[in-house]
Amino acid sequence: MADRPIIFVLNGPNLNMLGTREPEIYGHDTLDDIAGRLEDRALELGVQIDMRQSNHEGHLVDWIQEAGATGARAILLNAGAFTHTSIAIHDAIKGVNVPVIEVHLSNPHRREAFRHISYVGQAAKGTIAGFGAASYMLALDAAAGF
Repeated sequence: MADRPIIFVLNGPNLNMLGTREPEIYGHDTLDDIAGRLEDRALELGVQIDMRQSNHEGHLVDWIQEAGATGARAILLNAGAFTHTSIAIHDAIKGVNVPVIEVHLSNPHRREAFRHISYVGQAAKGTIAGFGAASYMLALDAAAGF
C-alpha cells in the first residue's frame, strides 16, 4: 500500500454530520459511507487515500501543508463553510505544490448568495460540485490522473 501515491481527502466543518444534517441538500450518505466507496475506487485506480475531517480551520491548514511536505499526489478538499470565508486555507493551498480539487456535495451557485464566493476555488486547480456523494468519486478519478 505504501507504494501507491497518496491523495488527501480533507473535510471541513459539519461534514461529520452528513447523513443527518439537511439530507434534502446533502443526501443521506455519511462521511464513512463516502470514505468506504473512495477506498474501493482508490484501490482500482492504484492510489491510496488519507481521509480526514475537522471542524477547525487550523487543522485543515496543517493538513494541506502536510500534504505538500509529504509529496501527496493531490488534495480533495471539501472545506464546508470555510470555502466562503477562509483566506488562511486559500493561502495554504497557494503555498504547497500539490493540486487541489475543491469538492462540494451541493452546487453552491444554486444556493444563498454568500456561498457564491469561494476562496478555496480561487486557489484550487478545479471544482466539482452538485453531484452529491458522487462529487468525491469524480474528484478522485480526476486526481488519480495527475
